Amino acid sequence: MATMAVSELGPMLTASEVAEMLHLHVNTVKRLGDRGELPFYRVCKRGDRRFRLDDVMAFLARNR
Repeated sequence: MATMAVSELGPMLTASEVAEMLHLHVNTVKRLGDRGELPFYRVCKRGDRRFRLDDVMAFLARNR
């Protein structure tokens, strides 16, 4: 797995922010991530999920 510098990742969104953008429940967004349909990154010790804005936009384009 390649590593990326934080500056290369671009804007990052929480699962709640993605859910609001896509008009989905936050659990649905997490499920999409778990199935590999929407890539995410784990951050901090708790392992919170963060989604790249570019990945969310690509997901939208694929699923119109």
